[in-house]
Amino acid sequence: MDYNSQRKPLVLPEYGRHIHKMVDYAKNIEDREERTRAANAIVAVMGNLFPHLRDVSDFKHKLWDHLAIMSDFEIDIDFPYSLPQRDNFVGKPSVVPYSENKMAFRHYGKLIEQMIGKAIEMEEGELKNHLINLLSNHMRKSLLSWNKDYATDERIKQDIYKLSHGKLDVDLELVKGPEIRESHLPNNNNINRQRKRHYVRKSRD
Repeated sequence: MDYNSQRKPLVLPEYGRHIHKMVDYAKNIEDREERTRAANAIVAVMGNLFPHLRDVSDFKHKLWDHLAIMSDFEIDIDFPYSLPQRDNFVGKPSVVPYSENKMAFRHYGKLIEQMIGKAIEMEEGELKNHLINLLSNHMRKSLLSWNKDYATDERIKQDIYKLSHGKLDVDLELVKGPEIRESHLPNNNNINRQRKRHYVRKSRD
């Protein structure tokens, strides 16, 4: 039995083994003109595998690049586009540096710390108080997603004090959250009566 595990690994598996065999065959064609015609035919078949990408810019360029990659850059033809360098596929990619910025409270995020830094630089007044109030509301939402019982006004006041390194000792009223009154809560009896009226009117119609 001939198993895939015993065959040559596919360089670009999305094209399948038949396309790779066609590329290997085209590499061994002795006549250069015939080899070039075979390469054009292979690229046309490759394009038919992804018809939804025909309108994408540089689609043909990518197909010719893939042909060169599958041939291990050994097929000798006149490519209509400049080819990628073999060295780009040999070495390991460069290491992506990670941010070394440490956050005092990760649940708030770096943006809140930066905005608190801007609030420190602002002059005392209505605009600064408005910014602190917006910050406290956003901080409350972040706290509620972690612990609903811990999102208190006193906690937010203390966190602003810590994040500002003691430069913002705001008044408790400034960070006070909106109160939920009983009058704002839905009344099930009223809802049921409204539904009943709706069904009665609908039956009459």
